[in-house]
Parts: sequence; structure tokens; C-alpha cells
Amino acid sequence: MKVPILIPNIFNHPFTYESNFKLNLGDYVEVPFGNTKATGVVWDDFEKEKNKNYKIKNVIKKFQVPSLSKNTISFLNWFSKYNMIPKGMALKLLLLSNKVVENLPKKDFHKFTKKNLINKVELNLHQKESLKEMNFTNKKFRVHVLQGVTGSGKTIVYFEAFKKILEKNYQGLILLPEIGLTSQFEKKFIDFFGFQPAIWHSKITKKNKEIIWSGVANNKIKTVIGARSSLFLPFKNLGLIIVDEEHDQSYKQDEGVIYNARDMAISRASFENIPINLVTAIPSVETFDNIKKGKYKHSNLQSRYQNASLPNYEIINLNKVKIKPQSWISDQIFDKVNLHLEKKDQVLFFLNRRGFSPYVLCKKCLKSFSCPNCSINLVYHKNKNLLLCHYCGYKSKLDRNCKDKAKCEFTFCGPGVERIFEEVKKKFPNKKISIFSSDSINKKNSAEILKKIVNNEIQILIGTQLISKGFHFPSLNCIVVVDIDLTSQGHDLRGTEKNLQLYHQLAGRAGRTGRPSTVYFQTYNLDKNMINNITNSDPNIFLEKELELRKHNNLPPFQRFISIILTGPDEKKIEKESVNFKNFIEKNIDSKVLGPVNSPIFRIKKKFRVRLLIRGKKSISIQNSLAAALPKFKFSSGIKLTVDVDPINFN
Repeated sequence: MKVPILIPNIFNHPFTYESNFKLNLGDYVEVPFGNTKATGVVWDDFEKEKNKNYKIKNVIKKFQVPSLSKNTISFLNWFSKYNMIPKGMALKLLLLSNKVVENLPKKDFHKFTKKNLINKVELNLHQKESLKEMNFTNKKFRVHVLQGVTGSGKTIVYFEAFKKILEKNYQGLILLPEIGLTSQFEKKFIDFFGFQPAIWHSKITKKNKEIIWSGVANNKIKTVIGARSSLFLPFKNLGLIIVDEEHDQSYKQDEGVIYNARDMAISRASFENIPINLVTAIPSVETFDNIKKGKYKHSNLQSRYQNASLPNYEIINLNKVKIKPQSWISDQIFDKVNLHLEKKDQVLFFLNRRGFSPYVLCKKCLKSFSCPNCSINLVYHKNKNLLLCHYCGYKSKLDRNCKDKAKCEFTFCGPGVERIFEEVKKKFPNKKISIFSSDSINKKNSAEILKKIVNNEIQILIGTQLISKGFHFPSLNCIVVVDIDLTSQGHDLRGTEKNLQLYHQLAGRAGRTGRPSTVYFQTYNLDKNMINNITNSDPNIFLEKELELRKHNNLPPFQRFISIILTGPDEKKIEKESVNFKNFIEKNIDSKVLGPVNSPIFRIKKKFRVRLLIRGKKSISIQNSLAAALPKFKFSSGIKLTVDVDPINFN
């Protein structure tokens, strides 16, 4: 019999094979492919015949793995079409290095075995009402948004919903936006449920990936907590998906296969016909719009757990308060921090910049250090004594001859967290101080550092936005935003929304156990609208205004954006090609094409980048017409095209 087999590669169609044994939809098989062998899956449609005369090869073997469900195959087909990637690349997201795992021993799954759930947590009235709204009692698709101020106990509410799904022997998936959240979240899960969940992200070992993949496929693992890629695991009996911090920009995969994991999770829940819950303190504008339109159900926890008070806000006007030379923090802030430390409060200095300084300049020749591969400055990391590019990973030592052949005399412009650390350490030499950023937190030390923070063994934290994402630090009652102006600049259409979510999340780390807490903002910019947006206890006021603004200007979520990026090593060639491409696209699709323009970061990894933006009606027809047109345009050698549907960043 002839069977269609999809190979995990850059093909948008299955290949036809002969099989001497019975195969069903979704079976995993091994087939000859070129001069090698490949793992494939029996797909739902044959390749369209093109009058090709070729010999049909035989399937080599069928793997002893439960077949991929029809629902998952339908989801992957839709995922491929929506995000404009080949079906084979969608399948590749589901397989382990293009392979499957057969017949692991039972002992490998023992630690993930679901125990009798005896934990009893008394929910308050508002939490009970939200739990009832989540409607987890049947296996029907529905999107519910659980909104609540930081510290209101949203996690406990969806844990209760999750428990009821597990009691019915379904599998459940909890998506988190950052790998760094998993260790503290895992402990919270074990404390509540009494057993260990399967943790899935890019940093876990190959052996653990094999165990979890097999356990999920065979319905032996019931709970997965993971980052974006966990969405593509081959669940056998999925009953519920939770997307925690649904607004977080980290759900967007910006490299390789580009997709938004939150939106794709909603789609997968739809194909599986199961409920999905989006959890957030401040919904994304798209989610808020769907709530208003009645597409998503919604419940809101408006007060903190056990009525803990929200933090107070205080603005430090840097136009009136002088900062000493080579300093970034005012004496007024240090006085206030000292009062908090005397009360045994933990303190956080927040600055969303890694390293020591973002710019290094010679005072004599006025040359700065820039990346030879990318059109950005190198960031000086004093702890490593290196200049680093945060885009391509280029490293350089702080060493250069000046115009007089003597050594350059360097000055460091602007602060990073390492520089703030030095300043704070000089002021509080006897306090335990630690930097909390992606440079300092890794898999090996994260659990230990988090334990010390929770136990208040670290009195002062210097952190980037990583610290704003869902952590619970009981003693943290003072947050200093070193320079709010750094994040309030730029031309990102989502910039204001991102800042609102960032600072509300950040403020939510403070005062979670009921003690008085304060967030201090240092700023030169006294724009009342910006400050009101950040400090307003009702973020929906901002979201309403933002929706009106987006509607008036035909911006998402009222229109669809598709970003097209052309990259290549020859600047003149790519600029000429982008103009030709725009002229071609405009004749082949019924949508507005903006650009071409040079990307804000024009060169990355020695490749120049030019962008076009397609805007049109919010339907998949724009992808269909673009997908039909693209194969007809022949790009010059060396030019690569990347398509980003529903872009979030425009770098």
C-alpha cells in the first residue's frame, strides 16, 4: 500500500512510500531518504502528483510508539499555514533531534507518578468565584482569562483547576515565559500536589528530554511545566493548558521557526477541544480586546491574598535632586533605602541593562567600541573584563592603541547592573548584595540563589527585567527604579504597553506578605500620562485608551501585520533586491506593503537587514496569498527571506 510520510525537514508536503505492513495515520516510521535514513510520520494527505517518474521506496520499520493523534496533525498543518513555515519544520518541533523514543523502563517515570492529591488550600470568596468561571469540568474548547493583581493568589486558583483535571486522569500543560522561573515554580507545584512535574526547556539534559517525551506520548507523565517548546510535545490525553504571564513578550520565538507560543497554545487547545486559561496581572492588548468582544471569558482578582496592601509609589524628580559625578543614584534614594534596611526589608535596585556599561569611549580619539559583525556598540562586562555583543556573542578585550600610538584612555558612558552594584556596594559595604540577571542566574546556581533571597540572606538585589517575572520574595518591600527614562524611549508601537506590564509586574514583587512597601522611580521625565499609566491601580483604563488609539490608526489587533526581513552580506545588492521584491509583492497580494526600510539594527552577524511590513485584514487570507506569491520570486544568491507573522519586535 502507498502511504504519505512527512519528513522533519524543509518540505511542505509528505513523500509517497510503499509499505508491506499496515500503517495508520500518525504512526512513526523509519524510511530511506536520499543516501540516509529518516524518521517520519504517516500524514493525512499525499503529495500532489506532478507527473514525476520516480521509484517509490519502501518503509523500513514502524516504531513502537503511540501514534500521533489526528488533532495534533491538524494543529501542525494549521501552524504551518498560519506561520508560513514548511509542514516538515512544524513536525521537527515535535520530534527529538528528528527522532522518537521507544520503550523506556517504568522506573524512568516513577518520580513523575501522580500521587493521591490530599493538599487542601482554603480559597477566599473571590478565588472560588474565579475557579468556578474557569469551567474545567468538561472537555470543550474555551478560553478563560484569569486576571488579578500581583500577589492575589492566581497560581493557587489555577492549581485547583489543574488538580481537578488530573483527578480525571487527563494530562495538563503549564507554560511559563522564562526558564529562570521553573525552579521556584517547581517547588511551589510539589508543595501543593506532592509529586514532581516534568520540567521541559532547552537546557534540560538529552536523557531527561527522552524520558519526558516518551512519558508524554505514552500517557505515563501527566504534568508538564515548560517554556515555549513544550507546546509541541506529543500529548496522548491533554485536558488543560495554562499560559502563565500570558502578556509576556518572551512567548514570541524570534529565531528559527518564528511563532507566538501563547497564540499557538490557544490554537492547540482549539484543535484538542479542551479549555485553556490565560493568566496575567495585565492582559496584552490583544487579549483585552478579545475579552471586550466576548470571545474570551474573564474573571478578575482585584485584591491581594489575605488583603495584603499594594505598594506605594514615590517619584524622585532628578531635575531638583542633584546626583554626584560618576554616580547614578541620588542621596535621597540612599536615605530611603537605609530606612528600609533598618526595618530588615529587602531592597531591589532595578535597571534593565546587563553588564557594566553600554558604551565605551576613548577620551582622546573619541572612538567607541562597536561590534565588527553588528551595527551596535559592545557592552562592557567588568566581571568578565570583556566587551560583548549581545546579538552575535562577539567578545573583545578592553585594549586598543590611540591616534598617538599610546593606549586609549577609556570612559564608560551609562550604567549597567554591574556599575550599579559597585555604587551600592560602596554605600552599603556590610550588606550582602547580589546581581539578578541572565548573566548571573543559570541552571546550576538558580535554586541556591533563590533560596538565599527568599530567606533574606541577600539584603540587596540589583536586577534586570528577569526579576519581574513571577518570583515570590517575602521580604522584598523596597524597589528602586534607577532610570525609568531608559525604557520610556523608542518607537516601538507596543512600547507603552510593554512598560505598563513590566512595571506593574516589577511592583508586584514588593509587599507580598502584607508589610508596607514602596516603589521609587528616579526620573527626569515628569510626563504625567506615563507615570499615571504605571502607577494606576486599574490598568484597564490604559488598555481602553490604547485600544482606541490602535483602532484609530488601523494597528493590531484591528489589522494583521506580517514583517518580512531580507538579509544578505552585500548592502547595495540587498537594498536593490528589496525594492524589486516590494514591486513584485504589491502586484500579487491585496494588502498594503510598507517599506523597504533599513532595520533599526541594520547589520547582525555580518548580514545587512532590510524590512518590509505587510498590513491587511485580520484573516489567514493574507498568509495564503503571500504563500502563493513567494515561490514565484527568485532571489539573488546569498539573500535570505524571513517571515514574521504578528511581529512583536521591529529591530
